Amino acid sequence: MGMMRYFRRRRLSQEIFTPDVPVQWRRMFSYVRPYSGWLAIAVVALVMSSVLGLVFPAVIQQVVDSVIDQRDIALLDQITLLLLVVFLIRSLTSLVETYAVNYAGESVVKDIRVSLYNRLLSFSLGFFADTRVGELISRMSNDVARMQGALTSNLTTLLSQTLTLIGAVTIMFIINWRLSLFILVLVPINVVVSLFFGLGFRRYSERVQERIAEATVVAEEVFQNIREVKSFAREPYEKKRYSNAIMEAFDATVKLLRIRSVFGPFVAFMGFSGLSLVLWFGGREVLDGRLTGGALISFLIYGLTVAANFASLVRLYATFQEALGATKRVFYLLDALPGVQDAPDAIKLQDVQGRISLDDISFAYDEDFEVLRGVALDIAPGEIVALVGPSGAGKSTIFNLIPRFYDVQQGVVRIDGTDVRQIVQENLRQHIGIVPQETLLFGGTIRDNILYGRLEASEDEMIAAAKAANAHDFIMELPKQYDTIVGERGIKLSGGQRQRVAIARAILKDPRILLLDEATSNLDNESEHLVQEALGRLMQNRTTLIIAHRLSTVRIAHRIAVVEAGKIVELGTHDELLAKNGLYAHLYGMQFRDAELLLGTN
Repeated sequence: MGMMRYFRRRRLSQEIFTPDVPVQWRRMFSYVRPYSGWLAIAVVALVMSSVLGLVFPAVIQQVVDSVIDQRDIALLDQITLLLLVVFLIRSLTSLVETYAVNYAGESVVKDIRVSLYNRLLSFSLGFFADTRVGELISRMSNDVARMQGALTSNLTTLLSQTLTLIGAVTIMFIINWRLSLFILVLVPINVVVSLFFGLGFRRYSERVQERIAEATVVAEEVFQNIREVKSFAREPYEKKRYSNAIMEAFDATVKLLRIRSVFGPFVAFMGFSGLSLVLWFGGREVLDGRLTGGALISFLIYGLTVAANFASLVRLYATFQEALGATKRVFYLLDALPGVQDAPDAIKLQDVQGRISLDDISFAYDEDFEVLRGVALDIAPGEIVALVGPSGAGKSTIFNLIPRFYDVQQGVVRIDGTDVRQIVQENLRQHIGIVPQETLLFGGTIRDNILYGRLEASEDEMIAAAKAANAHDFIMELPKQYDTIVGERGIKLSGGQRQRVAIARAILKDPRILLLDEATSNLDNESEHLVQEALGRLMQNRTTLIIAHRLSTVRIAHRIAVVEAGKIVELGTHDELLAKNGLYAHLYGMQFRDAELLLGTN
């Protein structure tokens, strides 16, 4: 509940915490550790490639100072052949390094996404009620991709550029220490500028990712509710809403682009200005006889290498700063604790009878508003109890507390006398079947959706469940029968067909306790009859709690609990509650009398 309330106060995409950067890096490297062998191969190949890259300027010096001055064609041939061998070996090492790094990178992304997905599945229902799905998708895609680059390709690039930079500077000092010291004077200026720009990169990059996540949320909501969008002809409105979200992301990206646009040319200007000064100073060294022409050319090439590597390191610094923002959001999700957790000594129920006991329970989604207050109800094994009451009275909340989607703040929910907080969640929910009023199916086949109730069920068991749910006949009339694709959220099936598939899934699960948010309130008469018949089979010998909307459901209930303002105000049979002439009698007169008269005339 603490985490759930926290998410109400602050959006997931906001800056939630700022851990120490070294801690972030250590945690990121923990995902690389299993693939250290591949990275070791990449590092060896990278070192070889870097060393071979430093050979080229030295060869140029030999060509200028020896071959050209001495006009030795044989030596020129030997040097050219040596260069070809060097380039061939460097290409092969580059191939090995590229494959090893990318394999490790993709493996790291796989592991992080699986860890993040598994963590999200462990969160309670309250988390998903308060967090927009589009934001979570953005974290699993965009943020993890940024972490990949920082952990693998950028990391090896950092090592390569650093090795080359150190090697080139060392050789430059060997060639001419005076000219090398002259160059080093320019380095602190570039470092200060890079640090300044790096902070801007990190800040604006986080804003870009937040805006992209918000745009993803808009698109995800529209696609999930496309039927409503079409029925209300709200395409122009949704187009504008998405365009506005994308424009905000674009504006944030432009701000980041401005920093990058200034940063790149500035670094280039500093680099080429330094090179010009090196050429000026080096020319004077040649004229004074302290440096040969070939050595100056070699020195300039090494200088260009140093400048290019330094610029690359600066860009990598900016990239790492951007990755830290993404890492922060991913690690927050990985570190967050589920609102509902198994107790250390939680047990598994073995022989479930199905008794449900609500002992003086109170519950609030928010601290300021209590939904249930002192609810007490005992349901015997095999008993059917209907919950009736005004909208917002707390009926659905009672449903959510029994499978422990949420935890009560006061009182106890018990199954067969055991506090549900002392039962392993997975085991608890294995004994509970839920058929909601609005059934949402997975987008695969009918077979997939029914077998979701019990994955290891046989073909015969699946068909038997479909027959018991009055679904087999309509399924066999479909083009691919049980292998028919139902579409996103089951959109290709009618409401009655979706309900019967859901009932078949529940029958296949064979739970001891059934929670039924009456599934016939929005169906036509024929579909209602088929669904009611299927529900009758499903409820046999099961403890059943029903949120009742129709007279037919109230009639099959052994007892009726009337819920008002978070309390059970009346409890009894249909006749007993009518005799009291209280809230139930009032609701019955408003909602059920016309239906009963209609049934009596048929």
